[in-house]
Amino acid sequence: MDLVPALREPLEQPLKSVLGPPTAKVMAEHLGLHTVGDLLHHYPRRYEERGQLTHLADLPMDEHVTVVAQVADARLRTFASTKAPRGKGQRLEVTITDGSGRLQLVFFGTGVHKPHKELLPGTRAMFAGKVSVFNRRLQLAHPAYELLRGDSEESVETWAGALIPIYPATAKLESWKIGKALQTVLPSARDAVDPLPGALREGRGMVPLPEALLKIHRPQTRADIEDARARLKWDEAFVLQIALARRRHADALLPAVARRPKPDGLLAAFDDRLPFTLTEGQQKVSKEIFDDLATEHPMHRLLQGEVGSGKTLVALRAMLAVVDAGGQAAMLAPTEVLAQQHHRSVTEMMGELAEGGMLGGAENATKVVLLTGSMGAAARRQALLDLATGEAGVVIGTHALIEDKVQFHDLGLVVVDEQHRFGVEQRDALRGKGKQPPHLLVMTATPIPRTVAMTVFGDLETSVLDQLPAGRSPIASHVVPAADKPHFLARAWERVREEAEGGHQAYVVCPRIGDEEDDPKAGKKKPPTATEEADAEKRPPLAVLDVADHLAKGPLKGLRVEVLHGRMQPDDKDAVMRRFAAGETDVLVATTVIEVGVNVPNATAMVIMDADRFGVSQLHQLRGRVGRGSAPGLCLLVTEMPEASPARQRLGAVAATLDGFELSRVDLEQRREGDVLGQAQSGTRSSLRVLAVIDDEEIIAEAREEAVAVVAADPDLERLPGLRTALAALLDDEREQYLEKG
Repeated sequence: MDLVPALREPLEQPLKSVLGPPTAKVMAEHLGLHTVGDLLHHYPRRYEERGQLTHLADLPMDEHVTVVAQVADARLRTFASTKAPRGKGQRLEVTITDGSGRLQLVFFGTGVHKPHKELLPGTRAMFAGKVSVFNRRLQLAHPAYELLRGDSEESVETWAGALIPIYPATAKLESWKIGKALQTVLPSARDAVDPLPGALREGRGMVPLPEALLKIHRPQTRADIEDARARLKWDEAFVLQIALARRRHADALLPAVARRPKPDGLLAAFDDRLPFTLTEGQQKVSKEIFDDLATEHPMHRLLQGEVGSGKTLVALRAMLAVVDAGGQAAMLAPTEVLAQQHHRSVTEMMGELAEGGMLGGAENATKVVLLTGSMGAAARRQALLDLATGEAGVVIGTHALIEDKVQFHDLGLVVVDEQHRFGVEQRDALRGKGKQPPHLLVMTATPIPRTVAMTVFGDLETSVLDQLPAGRSPIASHVVPAADKPHFLARAWERVREEAEGGHQAYVVCPRIGDEEDDPKAGKKKPPTATEEADAEKRPPLAVLDVADHLAKGPLKGLRVEVLHGRMQPDDKDAVMRRFAAGETDVLVATTVIEVGVNVPNATAMVIMDADRFGVSQLHQLRGRVGRGSAPGLCLLVTEMPEASPARQRLGAVAATLDGFELSRVDLEQRREGDVLGQAQSGTRSSLRVLAVIDDEEIIAEAREEAVAVVAADPDLERLPGLRTALAALLDDEREQYLEKG
């Protein structure tokens, strides 16, 4: 896209020249703010009234918070320590209150003198620090604080009613310091270029952008905040939808080869082989895909389906339709385990139809090849030859498919499995291997609410498979509180033994492998900290190797226990999976390598250790590995987190429903909005400041409609320089690429 801003505006001034190098350095390193515009778009998280105190009862653990509260009492205590062995150590304990809850502040050593003089009972102040737990009580250790004093010119009423903006802050830069910096740059808000077309803004009765910026940072009333937020939400939704609409518009102009299956070809022969009929959902989604494949511009479709809804079968039918039409199809899987699993299940489903050119192969058969980085040289050479000659109609592989050496005869369709695992460059490198842009089908088993699909995947058409095939069994899920009720954990292992004795198999999932000390890279990674209790933080996450050893010698002695993790040799991983699939192993102790695609219908039980260390959608994915056959599934979520903790509530939500769409809402509500846009992938800060993808569905839908109309009328935005400038600011190179979807 040509997104060169028409002019360099005052908002692009570096903060260094306005605030001075030291402050600018902290803002850049800790908040990602570099220019005056960045700082103006760093909006308050909430507002406090000086006369109205905050709710201390709702403080999040382990986060940097700012609270406005009143000192209830302050006590100076002495204690003995290594630095002050004669009992000369000093600790100041200050209790603050908001009428609904209390919070303890602690200051040590020489740091007690100033707060001891200033934090007298009755004093009101803003306090900022990281919430921790000591002796099972919430506290802030050495918080920064700013006393709230009324200026002599202000009347008491004005002072008490003034709204104090509380900014997203860090330990290095408190909210009130950010507020003071904003005071300096706020006059520049008058120069902000308005991205919304005038007619659109007036038609919806929104305030101009400069006014919105002034009102969000220095509101006189709550109504000012509402006006500003309504306007700024629209900016975020609209500019993002313009970017996506331009992407769709550009894609629609690309040429592609229409691929229509033959009436009596490979697809028809495959359908005849199926021992079951497709679900209504599979038939409907297949029709959408086949209609797209029959057009002369590239399909861009997102196929999302519940765990076990039969997405792979739908994708395979699309691949066979393309082979029928003389093209080749490639499926890109995120791990070798998954690529091998897909290759195995595809060749099994196709039978002699996958034996093209081989003795016993069907007349209209094709070849299905596997290509991974760890294959032997001879097998790899043969696979590359089959792709270059067109002998292989279907290839399934990992990142190895993307290498320069891989040449296709006529690549017609790319299927990307578990889209969120792939970077943009990888996807584009594979698409670049077609003579013309190939059709693209992106699959995910992580259900995505409609608003997120419109926001994150707005350049893809969406198909949803929400029906499970007949014969799938329900999965009972329970939380096992190992610390509160150790006998529950003992019972969990008894249940695993019962399943094995009944002829079934089980998975045990752990967050860590356990051989990290041998791995030079792994030593640098800190294990994720559990946020609820100090003692839980100190213990590293449970590891596959330790747990497998403990189970084999203890609770599951006598059962056949094996391990599977990402650092094993590919052949060893494949051998372990084959033995498990063949029923030669009773219990597989694994990391999340089994999260997607692994299909063993005889596995009926799963125990997830330290379940609080996994995200909601990850737990849902893992759970989908059981209940794939006719016997009912069981998933036990083991945790040491206390009952009232957010982690336990999250696990309770997973145990309470099998509806992935419901869980994806829970997941989004608990995470920051930035994660929704995959900022971890793009490496940039999230562009969302005030727009909430779950709550602002209506705004997103309306912004999308407006954006489509604007781009249809003026694809290069020549008549809208303000919008071009906003788009350039939103889409730096990295973010622009991210929207192309990895």
